[in-house]
Amino acid sequence: MKIRTKIYFASDFHLGSPNYDESLKREKRICNWLTQISQDAKELYLVGDLFDFWFEYDKVIPKGFERIKGKLAELSDLGIKIIFFNGNHDLWTFGYFEKELGVKVYKKPQVFKINNKLIYVAHGDGLGRGNFSYKMIKKIYLNTLCQFLFAITPSYIGISIAKYLSNSSRKKNLNYPKKNIHAPLIEYSKKILKNKKIDYFIFGHLHDPKIIELNQYSKYVNLGDCVKHFSYAELDGESLILKNF
Repeated sequence: MKIRTKIYFASDFHLGSPNYDESLKREKRICNWLTQISQDAKELYLVGDLFDFWFEYDKVIPKGFERIKGKLAELSDLGIKIIFFNGNHDLWTFGYFEKELGVKVYKKPQVFKINNKLIYVAHGDGLGRGNFSYKMIKKIYLNTLCQFLFAITPSYIGISIAKYLSNSSRKKNLNYPKKNIHAPLIEYSKKILKNKKIDYFIFGHLHDPKIIELNQYSKYVNLGDCVKHFSYAELDGESLILKNF
């Protein structure tokens, strides 16, 4: 057997968007990539927004996405460690990923020591200065009472509302100023560096693949997405690079 040594990072698949046919085409392409990396992957980090919308009701989950769910379960069964971070489009996970797919889920930023490197990982939404309206909305989304009220809403109504809000958010983001889009997360990373040595800060959310040196030993990495760029990061030994599939 080939020895698994590589660590992979990817984010922002947004499966379910913009429509069924386009999402399915993208899902198949992503699954092909997952099959390829399964040959040498030791760990896989999915850094948020795997789905354009996700909510685990008590008895049901959103239909579809069978290929990606089956592929993740397959990789987990092969012994590949899979770690998922909730994004702003798939905040509401309540155990399905862990139980059915063998995926470890984190709801907050984490620091991992990998190959003697300290790596800070987070989706990136709501971090850094500004964007106060979103930060308030996120608190509402994470409120247990609000989650309960949404859960008792008939799923066909709840999912329709959520998809509408998701599409509205996407249209708004199309007009988001692209200049200095990384600035808040870079500033956030530099504040952390004042008290802790971090080799790599890895984020998603912005859909713009980028590596920026913060100082002589630390780098900011944005993974881009698997919607337009089909970008991901690969850590082989101690070197991390961005690639496209």
